Amino acid sequence: MLPALGFGVFQTPPDETATAVTEALRVGYRHIDTAAAYGNENGVGDALRASGLARDEVFVETKLWISDYGYDAALHGFEKSAAKLGVDQIDLLLLHQPLTESFDRTLDAYRALEQLYADGKVRAIGVSNFMPDKLTRLLTETDVVPAVNQIEVHPYFQQHELQALHAEHGILTQAWSPIGGITIYGGGQQSTLDNETIGEIARVHGKSPAQVMLRWHAQESRSAIPKSVKPHRIAENFDIFDFELSAEELAAIDALDTGVRSGPDPDSITMENYGMPIPEA
Repeated sequence: MLPALGFGVFQTPPDETATAVTEALRVGYRHIDTAAAYGNENGVGDALRASGLARDEVFVETKLWISDYGYDAALHGFEKSAAKLGVDQIDLLLLHQPLTESFDRTLDAYRALEQLYADGKVRAIGVSNFMPDKLTRLLTETDVVPAVNQIEVHPYFQQHELQALHAEHGILTQAWSPIGGITIYGGGQQSTLDNETIGEIARVHGKSPAQVMLRWHAQESRSAIPKSVKPHRIAENFDIFDFELSAEELAAIDALDTGVRSGPDPDSITMENYGMPIPEA
């Protein structure tokens, strides 16, 4: 069972990852999200081993990078990630990007994930950053419906059409940048953390804007994976289970959608621009 709230390590430096994940596990997180492309799977593995928690107490999620697409390459990508994480079985393995320029390779990589799933080497498989057209093609040409599509979702960019497609097929929407951190880097708009509507809801509940946004995801049945390396933020982001947003408050946050993506367009992720070798374990 995938916990509603996970802990992300995107852009967390490798030498800080073990410390951050250790703190997250101490606070109570039991779902850790990483990726081969982040370069910090080893740090996640170190924290898992140091935690003293049984393997089945922590849900471990990682992603294969586009450089390891294709059937055989994806099988080897799994081996690299599992070795760095120090696990025999990965709980959830995703394809990190659709690689739209060479989607046949993407499909072959997904078929490798299907084989890993059949062999019990992964407990669930899924995708990340797949838009409706590519997700529909994947569903048509493969056998196992992705358990998850991890996509950019925050109050300013909600991807309703894609979320509806997920609901139709029983795919869980998992939000990266769930509190809109990406809006801070994108520029040109007010950060979600400074939004007046979110701020007012936060004041009513005695919570922070970040906590309100994470609660919004939870109540709308999305998985969310906030990231931080600051202990007080790690704890704050986990403290969302003692209050509830009203239907009116949820609707007010829903109404903040601008339809403007802050992260990269998935079609822009090409081998030429983003291809990089993923090191061996």
